[in-house]
Amino acid sequence: MALVVVAALATGSQLVHDGRATASASASASASASASATSTPTPSASATAADTGNVPSASIAKASTWTGRLTLNKTVTLDIELDGKAAPQSTSVLVDLIRKQFYDGTSCHRLSVTKGAQFIQCGSANGDGTGDAGFEYGPLENVPADGDYPTGTIAMARSSSQYSQNTQFFITYGDTHLDGSTGGYTVVGKVTAGLPRLRKTITSKGIGTAGSDGTGAPKVPTTITGATIAIER
Repeated sequence: MALVVVAALATGSQLVHDGRATASASASASASASASATSTPTPSASATAADTGNVPSASIAKASTWTGRLTLNKTVTLDIELDGKAAPQSTSVLVDLIRKQFYDGTSCHRLSVTKGAQFIQCGSANGDGTGDAGFEYGPLENVPADGDYPTGTIAMARSSSQYSQNTQFFITYGDTHLDGSTGGYTVVGKVTAGLPRLRKTITSKGIGTAGSDGTGAPKVPTTITGATIAIER
């Protein structure tokens, strides 16, 4: 079965969809239980095909490259690069949320350790795949046609609706393939440094109790303890 790798949004998104890996965001535990047994990132299960709430303007990204840093558990630093040209709306959302310190103190609540589906999902306001910033948006941007999300990819989690992206995102710490039959996932950027330490101190320790989709909370509780972003060009 495929996990839903969507991120947990307003009601609870998780990771992405894939025959091998799908992370779906569940507005409740039942939503994540519906994710299949590979891994995927997903947000809340919205059926709408339009933005809802006060979505940050896509003009924030300014078709520019943005660089910054995510700090996990105070010791793991991930240098990141966001592509405002390829994914202007999602880049604008992340830039706005980072500037507002939305992510500080939030958890990386979902980990997939399946071969071919290695990702960690973060950005849940409540630390359990639920909670959001009061909006959901679409459409999808910069989606890989082949369903491949190389090591270091940063992509937005969502639920079944392509307009259910919100605050949750996932990072692939190993090459990952996700089923694109439902549209795939917006690739917003990449990690440029720090993955070895993430693997050594967090992902290599595995998950606690696996859910029906094979993913679960990291055995090492993981919190975003800092996030910065600045325009590069």
